[in-house]
Amino acid sequence: MVVTFVSKAGQIATIPLNEQRTVTADWYTTNCLPKVITELRKINPERRIILHQDNASSHTAQRTRQYLTEENVELLDHPPHSPDLSPNDFFTFPKIKNRLVKEYFEKQ
Repeated sequence: MVVTFVSKAGQIATIPLNEQRTVTADWYTTNCLPKVITELRKINPERRIILHQDNASSHTAQRTRQYLTEENVELLDHPPHSPDLSPNDFFTFPKIKNRLVKEYFEKQ
């Protein structure tokens, strides 16, 4: 499994989750968010950061919310049980899938 972050300018980070582990708030706030926030601030240190994530437990955990508040990152809420698909379902995930398939077949 991989966790990927994109902005309107393109891909920010892709972070692998090794050994089929579960994404937890601890892993998310220790391994993912610091890398993403650092990369976004490199691009434009003066710009505010607004993060859109789904309602996975690692995203909604108190630890994650506290970390984002400390880093001055705003959240764009994702409605619970929304029938609408995320824009990632149409734009990001197909690109990631194609890249993974290409890399897989290049190794064969």
